[in-house]
Amino acid sequence: MNNNNKLSFWNLVFLWCGAAISIAEILTGGFIAPLGFKLGLTAILVGHLIGTTIFVLGGIIGIREEIPSITSTRISFGLYGTYLFSILNVLQLVGWTAVMIKSAASSLNAISINLWSINNITLWSILIGILTILWIAFGFTGFKKLNTAAVFLLFLLTLVLGWIIFKDSNVFTAKSTGDISFGGALELSVVMPLSWLPLIADYTRFAKSERGAAYGSFIGYFLGSSWMFIIGLGAAIISNNPDPSALMLTVNLGMTAFGIVILSTITTTFLDAYSAGVTFLNIMPKVNEKAAAIVMAGVGTILSLVFPIDNYTDFLYAIGSVFAPLFAVLLTDYFIVKKQTKIVDNLLLNLGAAFIWAIGVAFYYLFIKLDFFLGATAPSMVLTGLLYFISWRYINKWKLLKKSSSF
Repeated sequence: MNNNNKLSFWNLVFLWCGAAISIAEILTGGFIAPLGFKLGLTAILVGHLIGTTIFVLGGIIGIREEIPSITSTRISFGLYGTYLFSILNVLQLVGWTAVMIKSAASSLNAISINLWSINNITLWSILIGILTILWIAFGFTGFKKLNTAAVFLLFLLTLVLGWIIFKDSNVFTAKSTGDISFGGALELSVVMPLSWLPLIADYTRFAKSERGAAYGSFIGYFLGSSWMFIIGLGAAIISNNPDPSALMLTVNLGMTAFGIVILSTITTTFLDAYSAGVTFLNIMPKVNEKAAAIVMAGVGTILSLVFPIDNYTDFLYAIGSVFAPLFAVLLTDYFIVKKQTKIVDNLLLNLGAAFIWAIGVAFYYLFIKLDFFLGATAPSMVLTGLLYFISWRYINKWKLLKKSSSF
């Protein structure tokens, strides 16, 4: 890629801040409201610190090796391993595309009923799907300019939302109805940045420098996502409704509210659909990248119309259960064990790494069931990474190679 088309520190700040500014992130922050503001804020900031740090480590591998996130898993798991994880990643990204479109369409519908007496969620889902496809069609050159302008505008408008919420001092002392533990709130805050881990390197591989990629991605996502969660937390506490469209309508933002919802959704859904296309190329490398991304956006749009997508916390946990132990093995392998830092062409499957990953999945659901106060991602990744570090010398021979199998 020409250096002029590479992503700078600021490009990545705006890219990941744009990814974070979404209705889904605000609604997820609202789930934490039963803790109250102070404890909820602690869970949000600590969780995002953990999750975004893990997220950035995956991006560093991408820029060093100049490969997408899912392709990087081939380092530890081999070719067949990446096929499995590619399928899982495409499913979660298309699922996220549908979640983003459906949640935004519901907000747009509430606004359109108020403004024009139009009640048609299907119409708004299709509109967002079409706009996302057009956003993909602009490519990287147009994307950088459009994304920077959109995110700057969106951030200013979220400040308005913050003012609406936090001018009411009751937000700091009241609690919302419902029930969630600190560990559950912490896990939601960790798993949201973790859900981007399988695609961060799709973008950092185009960065101008490793330092710019790491700091730009961290600052952009940590600030953007934490702020969205805080807005959702405050809105749910004072009104039991974290949907920002309701707040914007109370202060007569009207068409501005409509624009906020559309822009915030497109800047995020673009990344989901584009990376789904990039991941699909790991299975079918001859397919055109942009065409694949457009197809994924179309599929996500159709899913948003067909399936009910309301409470998606179980979806978040499913993502965490697959990708937390997966990247625990890869990050341990790449940064600590360092037995292999390049893709080996003849490695079809590392059975030992796959075995540790499966144990890690079990660890994750164990911590979810226990409702552990540190959540599930952090402890399951530590245990999975530790288990891999201790055992890799013994299981390193459990490999399926192109010409022969060895155990």
